[in-house]
Amino acid sequence: MKRSICTSAASLLALCLAACHSGSPPKKPDPTKGSVSGIVLCADTGKPARFAAVSLLPVPAKDARPGDSAALSAEESGQTSLDGSFHLEAVEPGQYYAFASQEGYFNPERAIDVDRVNAKTTDQDQALELLDQWRDQLVLVTVRAHHATALNLTIHRAAEVNGAVTFDDGSPAIGMHFRVLRKSATKAWSAVGLSLFGDWAISAVSDSHGRYSLTGLPAGEYIVCALMPVETESAAPQICLGNTLRRKNATTVKVADGDIAEGQDMVIPLTGLHNLSGKVDAAIDGHPPTQATIHLLYADDREEARKTAMLKDGSFSFPYVAAEKYILQVTDAEDKPEADAPDQPAKSPAARRYAVKEFPIMVQDDIDDIDLPLTLALPETPTLATPPATQ
Repeated sequence: MKRSICTSAASLLALCLAACHSGSPPKKPDPTKGSVSGIVLCADTGKPARFAAVSLLPVPAKDARPGDSAALSAEESGQTSLDGSFHLEAVEPGQYYAFASQEGYFNPERAIDVDRVNAKTTDQDQALELLDQWRDQLVLVTVRAHHATALNLTIHRAAEVNGAVTFDDGSPAIGMHFRVLRKSATKAWSAVGLSLFGDWAISAVSDSHGRYSLTGLPAGEYIVCALMPVETESAAPQICLGNTLRRKNATTVKVADGDIAEGQDMVIPLTGLHNLSGKVDAAIDGHPPTQATIHLLYADDREEARKTAMLKDGSFSFPYVAAEKYILQVTDAEDKPEADAPDQPAKSPAARRYAVKEFPIMVQDDIDDIDLPLTLALPETPTLATPPATQ
């Protein structure tokens, strides 16, 4: 079964991306282990990188078994001082990939092609894919017991995309989040950033004047969309460069390493947006399923505009929807049995799954009475083995 980078490999990525955050206290010297010291310089200025994060990621063992979630463990991190120097004590002996990061400079998280990582089916393979994508930014270092290892690192200025988000009456759009997509080598659009544990993939928000700055970007071609701060990222209404609600119509921006693309502004319309709400229930008796996901798809090409989780009472809503033809789609709907008390005999019914439901809808005004009745999914038919041919 394919594993998602944002779910099953979340702990792995939290480890790998810890390089961007230095929060652990310095370790005390340990004579049974090694140490790593050095300096971090900024390539664009030649000056020390002050208060930069330094991280060591263990090289995965060649004999690691597929699916071994401990392939990358014991990550070591620290922070540089005013002269750009750092010192890491009590480092376990072994081989590491080292790199440093700082705001405005290359950020490994921004360079991940999530689709390529998701194509791998085990944590081990995902780890190797991550490291392969970061290869040019990593320095291989060997740490030996009872030995001080010298390590010098250089960080490179990344690209930035800056602009402002306003409403069409001229007022600033404050607190907007952002979705960023980069064109891959295969001409596909891959999401930038990672949404781990329910957070927004891009942490930047527009300030009190509606201004925003997206930093740490590698060279490439991008689509940038502002997201209204409602519910979750997947449910948020968006406006993209070119002042369009649809990603396929968005204007793109190209940047090289160290470029600053200014004036990438977006305007959010205040009129022509409508609210959709309704309920999901079982057609047989009207009860809401335990869980379900509702997708709002554009009718012409089935591009996903938004998605949201059904609430416990079966209700759902999509605020600020533009007038357009859509398809409402319900997936992952099921009844989950309640947990039985340990000292009571099992009495809860087995889980029931519902078939995918689609409902075409034309939005021209607010709609608050949508009903999406579900029917039970047909049981899967087991595949019969083909009997051997008779001789």
